[in-house]
Amino acid sequence: MPKPSQAEAEAAVRVLLEWAGDDPDREGLAETPARVARSYRELFSGYAADPRDYLARTFEEVGGYDELIVLRDIPVVSFCEHHMLPVVGKAHVGYLPTTRVVGISKLARVVQGFARRLQIQEKMTAQIAEAIQDILQPAGVGVVVEAEHSCMTLRGVNTPGTTLTTSRLLGVIRDDARTRQEFLRLANGG
Repeated sequence: MPKPSQAEAEAAVRVLLEWAGDDPDREGLAETPARVARSYRELFSGYAADPRDYLARTFEEVGGYDELIVLRDIPVVSFCEHHMLPVVGKAHVGYLPTTRVVGISKLARVVQGFARRLQIQEKMTAQIAEAIQDILQPAGVGVVVEAEHSCMTLRGVNTPGTTLTTSRLLGVIRDDARTRQEFLRLANGG
């Protein structure tokens, strides 16, 4: 399916402004369609690249390091695929390397790459973990995502401050109780 043009996206925003009951030609809204289209390009930038590609460059000189690597508090900004409202939170990503590691900024980029799409949190959590497992081939992977869903906090049930926590544990992080406990403790800041 061909991607709509910038002009078509702006026209769609104008229709929504009119549908909401406002005048898209008034001074305060005149540039809004262009601004919304540009912001959506950034907010949905996860469609422009394969997040798995960020894991392609690895390092094998790890000095024998064979303990958990955990990157905490990675900002998550996504959008609920059911209501197109923001999902905002943080991710904690860890893995137990075997022979190679990846630059830590790449873990954050993988999270952002999958988050910057219309998404459900459960699927996003699984995608992050499975990409790390498939590309790095570690002994195990753990991903925990905690996020507030605007579709639930701003409308519908109206429960501000509630968060959804999802996790995906693979390999020894799932199967070995001590390793799982250590990952969850580190992911929780302990």
